[in-house]
Amino acid sequence: MTTPMSTNTALDADEDGEAVDQKEFRGMIGSLLYLTATRPDIQFAVCLCARYQASPRTSHRQAVKHIFRGFSDADHAGCQIDRKL
Repeated sequence: MTTPMSTNTALDADEDGEAVDQKEFRGMIGSLLYLTATRPDIQFAVCLCARYQASPRTSHRQAVKHIFRGFSDADHAGCQIDRKL
């Protein structure tokens, strides 16, 4: 995956969606916010999802999981030996 989220993505409050556990969602956002110090490419997507920590819905959790998949799919500059930068 080339980017964790398109800049054209418009997450909304999704009042009709199913609510998810706030504590779990905040933990996921917290982990991603920690990673933004070294991965500025995910910062936009993380901050977009962090807006909905008060009342997270299933669509917001799916967006966060998409970011995790994008982060874990990182190429690390193509180093074949130790996968470090």
